[in-house]
Amino acid sequence: MSIAKWSFTGVALLLFGASLVSAQTSFDVNLGFGSAWDSANSGGIDNAASLNAFGSCTVGSGDANCQSLPTLNGFFLGFGGDLMLNKHLGAGFEASLQPSQQTYGPLNSRQTFYDVNAIYAPVTTKRASLLLEGGIGGARTSFSLTQSGCVGTAVCSTSTEPVGAANHFQVHVGVGVQIFVTEHIFIKPEFDLHYVPGLTNQFGSDAVPEGMLWVGYSFGER
Repeated sequence: MSIAKWSFTGVALLLFGASLVSAQTSFDVNLGFGSAWDSANSGGIDNAASLNAFGSCTVGSGDANCQSLPTLNGFFLGFGGDLMLNKHLGAGFEASLQPSQQTYGPLNSRQTFYDVNAIYAPVTTKRASLLLEGGIGGARTSFSLTQSGCVGTAVCSTSTEPVGAANHFQVHVGVGVQIFVTEHIFIKPEFDLHYVPGLTNQFGSDAVPEGMLWVGYSFGER
C-alpha cells in the first residue's frame, strides 16, 4: 500500500475518533520528537564523476569515486492519533520522518515510517497508563540529488531533484507510558521497533529501534 493510502487511513481514523468522543471513548492527538537508528549498509555508491555514476560499488576496492553509505540516525518528527474504545483497548495511527534530509553517499535521503496499530493498556490510572501496541504499515526511503551550476561567474544556482524512492512493508511494535500533566495534556515516552523486510538494501539491518517523546491532547473523560 502506498504512503498516500496509509496517510488517508490515518486521517480517516482521526476523524472517526473525533466523532466518537461523546460515546464514552478517549481520543488523543500526538506530536512526537525523537530518533531512529540503523547501521550502515557495507556497500557504496559511485558519485557523478564515475562512469558508473550512482551505481553500486565496493568501498576500499580502489575506486576513487566510490562513496560509503551512512548510518540512519538524526532527528525524527512524529504525528498520530489514538482512539481508545474503553480503558484497555483501542487503535491508533503513527508516522515519523526526518524533517531534514541526510547525506546518502553522493545523494540525499529522507526516511519515513508509518503504521496502523492495535493498542492494549494493561495498567491504567487517572494520571498514567502503560500502553502496548502492535501493527503493520510501511517504510519509505526517498532519494534526491542536489546540483549546483553557474552561468559565467555572475549567476549561480542550486537545485534539488527527486531521483527515486524505496518502499517496504513493515511490522511495528511499541511500548509507552502515557503521563497526564493536566486533565487533558499528556507526555508519552515511547520505545518502538520497526521490522522492515528489505531495508538492508538501504541500511545495515531490517530491524530499526526508535525512541520518541510524544506530547498530546486527550479529548473525552478519563
